[in-house]
Amino acid sequence: MDSDVSGRISALCDMYAAQGVLTDPAWRAAFAEVPRHWFVPVRTWAVRSGGGPAHPVDRDRDPATWWDAVYSDTAMASCGAPRAVLNALQTLGPRDHDRVLEIGTGTGWTAALLSWRVGETNVTSVEPDDQVSAQAAANLAEAGHGPHLFVGHAEAGFPENAPYDRVHVTCGVSGIAGAWLEQTRPGGVIVCPWTPAYGSGHLAHLTVDGEGRAVGRFPHLAGETMVRPPRSSPSVAEYVGGTEHETERGTTRLDPRSVAWDSYGADLAIGALVPRTRKHLCASGDSGDLTLWLLETGAPGGSWASVDYEPGADLFAVEQYGPRRLWDEVSRAYLHWVGWGRPGRERFGLTARPGCHDLWLDDPRNVIGGGP
Repeated sequence: MDSDVSGRISALCDMYAAQGVLTDPAWRAAFAEVPRHWFVPVRTWAVRSGGGPAHPVDRDRDPATWWDAVYSDTAMASCGAPRAVLNALQTLGPRDHDRVLEIGTGTGWTAALLSWRVGETNVTSVEPDDQVSAQAAANLAEAGHGPHLFVGHAEAGFPENAPYDRVHVTCGVSGIAGAWLEQTRPGGVIVCPWTPAYGSGHLAHLTVDGEGRAVGRFPHLAGETMVRPPRSSPSVAEYVGGTEHETERGTTRLDPRSVAWDSYGADLAIGALVPRTRKHLCASGDSGDLTLWLLETGAPGGSWASVDYEPGADLFAVEQYGPRRLWDEVSRAYLHWVGWGRPGRERFGLTARPGCHDLWLDDPRNVIGGGP
């Protein structure tokens, strides 16, 4: 490995250490011994930290941009952003000789990092896409690592190599598969990006209790861990198209910016209290105007609401469509959260059982919402 690559890795790790992100020196060594660029395609898609649209990068046509993306907080197709990967692996906390199940092999980088940490014979990685798995196998072989790789349904895990001490889920989930619970030994840990419909993703750290449950909290945000080429999805216009003249109109004194931006804790509370709802913000140039859209998850045609913020206004215009009044539901949930004392993300937790989950505040007995 040449000095330029070593310098890039060292600079990235120095930055994470200074920010308090890198706390375990073992993972600094792993980042140096298993360089990320071995696992990133020559031509791929990237998403910078903080969001934004996916954009193409090409090492042959623009090597500087490609290298900068590889060694920065950028998620690249099926290869998690370094910060997200580091947060997940440190939260997972594998010990010497631990048996690890990984859900979502991607390019193979995290499987290689885990192989370096606990030994390749202790790592089992399941990838649902056979082409992605084949490329990961080639990447891992070239890098000199040989974990157990399998193509299969993520929800099924891999019972043949169970029980596992750690389960590392690399893609966003809104439920914990029963097989993961069954295949993790009591006291074992499941770490996954918990991504409810409403708001941001949260990294969940759950401990299996031996009675078919896993219980834990959200120590970090979980940004994009993996990125695929852009897919078409219904836009706001497609959701509301043809229904604009069938809305209930009103006003609210509640600033929609507070609901949208106040706290990740508010997002968790709203997501638990108002299921099957997502939010979307649209700004209007430099005027300060913006619209908070609330959309019922699923195909266009469901309930939706919009709230328009204008600087200096005393009241804000509200439109709601469909059998649900989403602004009414979301604003009530937000004010419930305010009444609880504005708890932050660290006070919320998750209890997962096969086929269902509960979100709770402060104590697993204080359930505020749940779902299948």
